[in-house]
Amino acid sequence: MESGLEELMPRLLPVGDCDLAEDFDPTVPPRTPQEYLKRVQIEAARCPDVVVAQIDPRKLKKKPTVNISISGCQPAPEGYSPTLRWQQQQVANFSAVRQSLNKHRNHWRSQHLDSNVTMPKSEDEEGWKKFCLGERVYSEIDALSDNENLGIDYLQVGFPPLLSIVSRMNQATVTSVLEYLISWFGEKNFTPELGRWLYALLACLEKPLLPEAHSLIRQLARRCSEVRALEESRNEEQISALNLIICLVSRYFDQRDLADEPS
Repeated sequence: MESGLEELMPRLLPVGDCDLAEDFDPTVPPRTPQEYLKRVQIEAARCPDVVVAQIDPRKLKKKPTVNISISGCQPAPEGYSPTLRWQQQQVANFSAVRQSLNKHRNHWRSQHLDSNVTMPKSEDEEGWKKFCLGERVYSEIDALSDNENLGIDYLQVGFPPLLSIVSRMNQATVTSVLEYLISWFGEKNFTPELGRWLYALLACLEKPLLPEAHSLIRQLARRCSEVRALEESRNEEQISALNLIICLVSRYFDQRDLADEPS
């Protein structure tokens, strides 16, 4: 067995037997180069040939999942495919927004939030859905209460993605909230509240993308194309918003296989 190990792991610096004092103690710090080398030999001989990692399954809260798909986006309804010039202009506008956000992030982060703004913790999925979308959209309530004339109830309509809010979100929170909203969107309709937050979170997403963020935005673009294809009323404003998100994912974040073919 030892000869086999020698062939697989040849000694780069062969060391012969060292002439050491009879009182040599390998448990104390070495005093000479010979003692150091001898101690290394002793420790190496004690190492097992095979080591098995002991993993506590209780610490694995959930299995990581990665959604992989090679399919592109569904084409836009006839007559609603965006032109190349329009897509290029949206990318330019989006780039300018990102540059301005990065430039003034510290300023907006230092601004005090209103007393009614309490940002959820990063891992609070339900809290973030309600924070961004509001109880009305999240709980699918058809109308607001009679108190709506008394002022805007942000608990009902959701908080907009103000710069003072998104500037406080680190990349882990940005990715988490993006995941929460995309998950919600996977089973629900597209709303203006959702669109505003998706745009803001994409503007906060740093490049180069981490693998998790890369998978999320591709999932988002495909979902937008699905909803767009099923849009029966041909709501031009909503289709334009879906076109915008697909455009940013495909052309700004370099997912060209998901891009709309210019009309």
